[in-house]
Amino acid sequence: MAATAPRSRWDIFCRVVDNFGDAGVSWRLACVLAAEHGLDVTLWIDVPAALARIAPGIAAGVAAQRVRGVTVRHWVEPFPDVDPPDVVVEAFGCGLPDAYAAAMTLRPAPPAWFVLEYLSAEAWVDDTHGLPSPHPRLPLERRFWFPGFTQRTGGLLRERDLFARRDAFLADPAALAALWGALRVPRPEPGELAVSLFCYPNPALPALFDAWADGERPIVAVVPEGVASGALDAWSAGAVPHPGGAPLARGRLRLHRIAFVDQDGYDRLLWACDVNFVRGEDSFVRAQWAARPFAWHIYPQAENAHGAKLAAFVDRYAAGLDAPAAGAVRRFMHAWNGGAAAGPIGAAWLDFLAACPNLAKYGSAWAAQLAALPELAAGLVKAAAKRV
Repeated sequence: MAATAPRSRWDIFCRVVDNFGDAGVSWRLACVLAAEHGLDVTLWIDVPAALARIAPGIAAGVAAQRVRGVTVRHWVEPFPDVDPPDVVVEAFGCGLPDAYAAAMTLRPAPPAWFVLEYLSAEAWVDDTHGLPSPHPRLPLERRFWFPGFTQRTGGLLRERDLFARRDAFLADPAALAALWGALRVPRPEPGELAVSLFCYPNPALPALFDAWADGERPIVAVVPEGVASGALDAWSAGAVPHPGGAPLARGRLRLHRIAFVDQDGYDRLLWACDVNFVRGEDSFVRAQWAARPFAWHIYPQAENAHGAKLAAFVDRYAAGLDAPAAGAVRRFMHAWNGGAAAGPIGAAWLDFLAACPNLAKYGSAWAAQLAALPELAAGLVKAAAKRV
């Protein structure tokens, strides 16, 4: 009997910068590579506790563990003496340990090395994706891998069965009821708008809460524990609700605190809500796969460096909408992210809410359009096969 060829070994390195986003993307990538491509994947992460909050089965204080077919190891210094694998993914330019990089040069053929960059809709990404970059000191070559929204980028991370799971969940009343029960939130009544809110600290929040409370449409908002705490404390005069406790009720708004959920639970929450407020990168992509109206709170950068990135995405997303809906999306996205020219957040919300029926229809077409692009993990596997 012929011997079975060993599985290709991959290492993914992740430094946690944004609590959950970097860890979330790295973990999803590791799981897809292991489950769908049969690879032997190790995720090196410097803060396992961040991953433990969103990935069931991960223990925060364990140096090495195996969950969902992925080996998770605590990235510490000095870095241990390990045999470099066939492929290395450096998530978000986090760098590699010096000793590890030096060991890569000792292999007969150095590992394929990809630098997974942050997601952007900006046009320059098309020309930069896949370009090589020599290491400044070692005989190694890195290759930039940009997620994106065109055929010339690395596309977006997506499990093969994601749409099937989403649609089956939405068609199952018992699954919907189980979700709201697990969140300890009464299921929204017909006519109520279910909203999930996941954002960075945002000075626009109190005015948005006012618009929700004073509006004509009843709103059920769910906010994970630890999110928007300062704004909620100020707006409620200290009466911030607790997970599972009585909601904060004011006018037409009923606001519930929920316990932080894992990645699969968060997907179900996005599917179940009518409008989703998301932040950073991981939840931003998952909201688009959910095919619901959404508002993106982009990670704020010095000197408004994030403004061009936001505008590039809004331009790309709104291009397929009719003029009123496109205008509503532009105003609300920019108002939500502090754009003074967009006008008051309350007025922008009313326009956005009026556009939501059109946006709900558009969401499925937009998700299908994105799904026709290269899938991120599959693209990496294909590129690595050419280099290993």
